[in-house]
This record gives sequence, C-alpha cells and structure tokens, in this order.
Amino acid sequence: MTSTLDDDAPALAGAIVHHAGLVCETVDHLWRVLSDVSIPIDGLTDNRQQHKVTNGTEPMARVYIYQTIYDLAQSEVADHLKNRPALLKGLGMDKPPTQQNLSYAWKQFSQQTRTTLDAAATGIALEANDHDIIPDALVPTQPSDDDIEDENDEPTATREYVRKQGSKVVELARRHGFGEFDSDRAENRIYEDEQILDLFSDACLTQGSAHSEGEAGWFLDENDVCDDSTFLRVIKQFATPAGEELPNPLQEYRIEDVVAFTERFHEAVMDAFDGATENILRTIRHEDPFDDRHVVAAIDFTHVPYHVWPWVDKDEEIPKPDYPPMVSGYYDDGEVKYGYTFATITIVGNDVPIILGIEPVKERSEWEPADTPADSKAEVVARLLGAAQQYVALDEVLLDRGFYSSDVYAEIHDRDLIYTTPVPKYDDDYDVIKEIQSKENVDAAVKHDVPLAIDGDVHHTAELLYVPATNEDADDNYAVFVTNRNHVEPDEITHVTNSYSRRWDIENQYKSLKAFLPRHC
Repeated sequence: MTSTLDDDAPALAGAIVHHAGLVCETVDHLWRVLSDVSIPIDGLTDNRQQHKVTNGTEPMARVYIYQTIYDLAQSEVADHLKNRPALLKGLGMDKPPTQQNLSYAWKQFSQQTRTTLDAAATGIALEANDHDIIPDALVPTQPSDDDIEDENDEPTATREYVRKQGSKVVELARRHGFGEFDSDRAENRIYEDEQILDLFSDACLTQGSAHSEGEAGWFLDENDVCDDSTFLRVIKQFATPAGEELPNPLQEYRIEDVVAFTERFHEAVMDAFDGATENILRTIRHEDPFDDRHVVAAIDFTHVPYHVWPWVDKDEEIPKPDYPPMVSGYYDDGEVKYGYTFATITIVGNDVPIILGIEPVKERSEWEPADTPADSKAEVVARLLGAAQQYVALDEVLLDRGFYSSDVYAEIHDRDLIYTTPVPKYDDDYDVIKEIQSKENVDAAVKHDVPLAIDGDVHHTAELLYVPATNEDADDNYAVFVTNRNHVEPDEITHVTNSYSRRWDIENQYKSLKAFLPRHC
C-alpha cells in the first residue's frame, strides 16, 4: 500500500526552508540555523500523549532534522544531547532524551510528518551551503563518477577534471602549504623554494616530469625554470632533515639503517605537512566546521606502485639484494602488485574531507628475512589517531578491512572512540547467516556483547552486524561488520552499516590524487 501525502506537506517543508534561508543570513553555523528556524507544528502529526512527554513536538522535530542532516544514529543523537548542553538548549529541550525516547517519538510521527521533515532537512542543508556557512573554497574537491576514467586499468580523474580544478588546488597549496617546506639550501641559491614547488605543481597538472618541465623551460627560454637535476635535488632536500645527507646510494645500506633513515626523513617531511594542515584548519577554524558535528575519520591503505620484480629467481627463493625495503606486495583486484604502502586518516562524511595524517607502512615481505622489522597495525593506527586528534575531536573511526585486528580495536576503544569495520572472513558466522535467511521478512541481524580479547583477557565487547552484501560475489551474499557501539538495536543495523559508505569518500580522493601526480621524477 502506498501512502498519500496531504497537499500541505510540501508547502510546510517549503515554509520551513524559506525561513531557514533567512536565518542563514545572520548566523555562522548549521546547528544555530536549526536552533532559530521556525517550525510550525500545526501541520505535523505526533501521536504521543503530549501531557505525558518531556519534550514536545517542536523540539523533537528539530532533533529529527538535526539527526537527518548530520546522518546520525539514534544512540549518537542521544549522546550529543546528553553531553552538549548548548545543543540541548538550542534545540529547545529541557531534558536529554534517551535513545528509546527518540525511537518511540519517530514511530509516533506520521509518515507525512517524517516526509515533511526529511524534505525540510534537505532544503535547510542546501540553504546553509548556498550561504557559505562552510566555505566551499576551502573544501578539497571530490570528483563524481563522471570525473573518473580507467587509464591502463587504473581509475583516475579525467584531464578535464584536472584542468578545471588544477588552478584552485595550486592556489590553495601556495596559500597554505608552500611556505611550510624548506629545502635548507644556502642563501645564494638561484631558485627559491616557491619556484621549485611551482615547477612541481606544473609537472603534476600536466602529468609531466622533471625532465619534460626542464626541457620546456629551455625551449621557451624561461629563466625561472631550472634544469631537471636541480629540480630533483631540491625536491629530495625538502624531505631531508637539516644538516643530514646520505653520502651513498640507498641500496648500499642495511635494511635496519634504511628503516631508521626513513623514520627521520618521515619526521622532516611530516613537520611541513603538519604545518600546512594547521594553516588550513586555522583558516576555517572561525567557521567551527567541526563544532557539534559527529566527526568521522576514515583510516585506509593506499599504494604507490613500484613496477620492478623483487626476485632474482622466485622458484629458488633468491631475492634481489638491492630491492627497496619499504616496497611490499599487495593485492589489487585479485592480482599481486608491488609498491610503497601508506596508511592515511581522513575526515569524511558531512565534514570537510581533509587528510590529517599519513604514515608509511613497513611490512615484512615474503622475500625478506624472517627477522626483518615491520610496523604493527595497532602502532600505525595509534600514530594516525595521535596526528588527527591534535587538530580535531574525533567521535568515530571507519577502517579498511585490512585493519581487522583486536589490537587495533583496543587502541581505538581506549581512546573512547567508536569504530566500525568489515570482517574479512567469517567462517564462524555462517550459522547466524543461515538463521537470518530462514526467517521470513528478515534480512539483517545483530549479535550483542561479543568479547574481544587481548592476550587472552577480555578487553571490551562489540556488536556483530549481519547485512545483505552489496558485492554479489560475497559469500552467501552477506557482509559482517564489527563495531563497539553500545547495543545496536535491530532497526539501526541498516543505518550503521550504510554509514560505513562514508569511508568510500576517500576512494575517490585517491583516484583524483593520482591524476595530480607527475609521471616520474
């Protein structure tokens, strides 16, 4: 049966949105818009017994719009209202509702009322965006599916997308980033650091190289373009600690020494990266882009391919002695490839998508000795969280399935953060899946209070969520997620698992970033 809506429903939503547009002209943050916008309750249907409720229809309607815009679970809304008195007061509530209060209220709203408030939420968000409550100029661009193409079986941004966005990206880099990178060269240098970085930007936008940019400068007789050897030397110096250098080629050092060098060079380049990040956040801080939001970070792996075979003779297990120790093998679409592995932490979802941290990951590859040092995933996650939390108060972390580990979850849980991640293998859960499939009109389930142990002792409990898989190749067409949320209700399973799609924002980021990189240097 299809429900029909009263003709007043779109008119009421339109009236709410119109007033929100007026409010946007006088406030500087979205949750203040929600506090001040007028919501006529005569056109809303709330079947609760009003003389028995603590919070009436109007404040509950504001909370419904708040939850919809920020895409929060009921438990998250309840936590926000409990822990943030200013928000509670702003939305017109005297007492924070429990998750059960919210669930009951939404069920007592009529379908027409929920549809009206959904439309109002969409319109209010658009009005806030149109009034630059969070300025688009400072938000890294996200390509759409139309902006991505397959080039040599590698998805990347189209040249048209790069052309349109390139000047904006370079201008933001000049304004916020260039000044933080110092090559520590002598004062009598011919080319300033900013000239070198401008040349690097040109090479990125044209997918050129040091050689091609140098040749173009020579051909056009441009005095501000250095030769390729100078360019490469200075680029390396940006990542070299002041007063240090490697007198010999990297391949001549022991693996232990290379790992030590990598850590020092990483610190040098990350000092500049952190400075640039702080500049961006300082610029938008007055807009409070993270104030009162449920701040979600995604932690993921990305790879920079290295197209060299690691073996002298694989059958005899003889590796190349000078193979770069930071290169490891990884699977991409079922195929083994080789490359440098990085872990990143990125703000995703409704917040500005800013990369707050990046860590190189040293893995022990099959061609290396058994005692080769390697980074633990928990340590990598700890460093990323430390980098992000110096800038932003995080609420939730979404992880790639490659981080599935009790040690990783313990690291996140100990910081009082929510985590969600897919379970890569779930042989032990087939019985649960079969039980779901045997029940009519049931396609999802939750297993509560699953113990997660560290060294044999229970560290904390988690929830296992079972939902139909979007990947048709998944075993039994089901996906399993693990989260440390507190007691996920059956009617929240879909919301929690759908929210994991926020992590996919960074998939498009990586695809677009590849198109802004030079061919080689």
